[in-house]
Amino acid sequence: MLALLLLALCPSLSAQPAKAKSKANQTNTDDMWVTSPVPVLPTNVTHHTFRSESMKREVGYCLYLPPGYEKDAERRYPVIYHLHGAGGNETRSVYSASVLHEGILAEKLPEMVIVFPNGGRSTMYQDSGDGRFMAETMMIKELIPHIDSTYRTIADRKARCIEGFSMGGRGSTHLAMRYPELFGSLFNQSGNVYHVSDVSKVPNTYLGSDPERLKANDPYLNLTKNLAFIQANLRIQVACGTADPDHLTTVREYHAALTASGMQHSYFEVEGLDHNQKKMIDGRKATWFDFHIESLKLNHIDLHYLKP
Repeated sequence: MLALLLLALCPSLSAQPAKAKSKANQTNTDDMWVTSPVPVLPTNVTHHTFRSESMKREVGYCLYLPPGYEKDAERRYPVIYHLHGAGGNETRSVYSASVLHEGILAEKLPEMVIVFPNGGRSTMYQDSGDGRFMAETMMIKELIPHIDSTYRTIADRKARCIEGFSMGGRGSTHLAMRYPELFGSLFNQSGNVYHVSDVSKVPNTYLGSDPERLKANDPYLNLTKNLAFIQANLRIQVACGTADPDHLTTVREYHAALTASGMQHSYFEVEGLDHNQKKMIDGRKATWFDFHIESLKLNHIDLHYLKP
């Protein structure tokens, strides 16, 4: 692993490639929001749905509850929201729950909840310009309140983490930059970070042509707009494989933008790794959740370790 911490200023990109921008409207469909049939899920992971009023339909999510959840009816838990990649669904990235569960049983990791929402096949966790797909509204205004009111979570920014791989990394970065008041830590795993307001090369067929909408969805502009709050309240980690050229360039650019803004953050590249989340996790199982755990500790969240 080639580790780079708070270093390197990288050259800018101009815009997202056309094929990635047009993919959103081509692959999103009305029937994508609840996966069926549900595959066999890891231990302590269950499948659920909730009603999205913004889209007038059910949306699926998977939920990991730690071993002590049923034993202590008073305890509340921090939450990680894990966002899946393009073409995926709520069952795509549940492997990380197995890693957390093993660590909890070994008394090496604290008990936490993980939520795996269905974010659509290619929404980038943003609302479409035509209003048909409301992935951002669903996440921010519907799912998070639903989770906090249904399960014993610590309903506080300081105890709420967000992360994701590929499109999920891009989406988690978008949401954290736009709504930093909702999250305590962000972990972008090989997720492209684009200047979506720059349409000098190609239009954004998903978000539409409204300049104000594009600006509101630009993570670089939101970093600048919300910089003071982000610097004071949000911890950020970014990672990518060196054999992942379709994502490494913009990941490096986002890292460079954070550095140039004076935003302290953690950044690492995995030497020889392609676009493969399981390989990324398996190469650092023992430390995979450390960044979020450190963030929770810095925010004075009471972490509970399973006792025999």
